[in-house]
Amino acid sequence: MVFLSKAATAQESDQESDDPLHVASRLHAFNRFELKYLVPVDQAAEIRDELAERMDRDLHSPVGGYGVWSLYYDTPQLRFYWEKIEGLKFRRKLRIRHYGDLDGVTDEAPVCVEIKQRVNRVTQKRRITLPYGVARRLCDGREMVDHSPRESAFIQEVLDLIVRLNLRPTAITGYQREALVGRDADTGLRVTFDRRIRGRDRDFHFGIRTPENRFTIPPHMSVMEIKVNERTPHWITDLAARRNLNLVRISKYVQSVEAFGLAPRSVFHVDEADCPPPTPTEEQPLEQRPAQHLASSKAGAQ
Repeated sequence: MVFLSKAATAQESDQESDDPLHVASRLHAFNRFELKYLVPVDQAAEIRDELAERMDRDLHSPVGGYGVWSLYYDTPQLRFYWEKIEGLKFRRKLRIRHYGDLDGVTDEAPVCVEIKQRVNRVTQKRRITLPYGVARRLCDGREMVDHSPRESAFIQEVLDLIVRLNLRPTAITGYQREALVGRDADTGLRVTFDRRIRGRDRDFHFGIRTPENRFTIPPHMSVMEIKVNERTPHWITDLAARRNLNLVRISKYVQSVEAFGLAPRSVFHVDEADCPPPTPTEEQPLEQRPAQHLASSKAGAQ
């Protein structure tokens, strides 16, 4: 198993060199700790604005955020799902991830083939950026694809997982993400806000024009994640305590699996009944009252 430095970014081109050790790589790898909170969308906006006083907006995060779509692979027996539910100290998932709008996705569109794994409390990600068509040949066609010498170990690991475990597409998740990054002494800090979290258990092609997505987390709720390389800054924990935020055990993949009845619901599942929308008040005009969305509703989930 090979871990590359953060300097090996996903945007680097795959250019050959006389020295194999200096071949540029499309690989990217990093370790971090993650803390998750389930927060109403309106409160998340307030927290985001407060954080913006000490953090910067991610350069890749426009106003309103950007789309994140992931296709997860699992065994016919949902091995990766059950490893998460059972809380194994070492577990991993394989996915193809696309950043941005899905409109007009072609085989040339860049995606990330990613292995996300958990070792005790540390989250590790290793990924390679490939054209979507090449990624599908690797993960769906189970074909060896062209790669540089430095990328060989990762490509071989992906192919071994797919063939040995008989992995197949299982669920797609999608959401709108806004991201902030730390500045000065907090450069290893990243906070994300994910809303409109939805998914599907079929039609596993990113390019499908009218997929039937459903909300897998109530649409008036968002997931806030604090991601750090080592320690969480004290002012972040103070903010969480002041706003009465509670850590949650939640997985967007688990939500999709359980929302579509592929497996029994677990303590990781968030249901509409657990997070009812705010109750309208007499002073609140009817046209401003929040719609009563159901978690299984397809309307507006595309």
